[in-house]
Amino acid sequence: MSSYRTVIVGTDGSESSFRAVERAASVSHDAGASLIIACAFRPLRDRDRQRAESELGELSYQVSGSHPAEDLLREAEGIARKVGAESVTAEAVEGDPVDCLAKLVETKNADLIVVGNRGLNSIAGRILGSVPANISHRAGCDVLIVHTTGGR
Repeated sequence: MSSYRTVIVGTDGSESSFRAVERAASVSHDAGASLIIACAFRPLRDRDRQRAESELGELSYQVSGSHPAEDLLREAEGIARKVGAESVTAEAVEGDPVDCLAKLVETKNADLIVVGNRGLNSIAGRILGSVPANISHRAGCDVLIVHTTGGR
């Protein structure tokens, strides 16, 4: 019996975060664990919402720039299923990525959280803290930091 029953992975729609989704899906499949794909978002301000709705149609919230969280989660779920993950759910959670992931680990009783290494070697990451560095300190479970930047 595997020690992992619930695996959480965060995505922001970037190529590197999708690499973390692939790795989390692989671990989840191998362990027979359920996979939760999370996307933190911030609600659009009224002015931004009106502009986005006129450009993109109905849109309730988005991730950091231009992509609706629900679209990112659908794409990430497709990636996870293609890798072989079977029990996959997706959750859009309002707030800061580290806070959202740490809360999900607790509420979902996760055994493992998977994040990409993006931000660990940046100057901003060293000064302000990066998602992988901060989650490694806050998560109450195993943390897998996947090398997602640079060449494969």
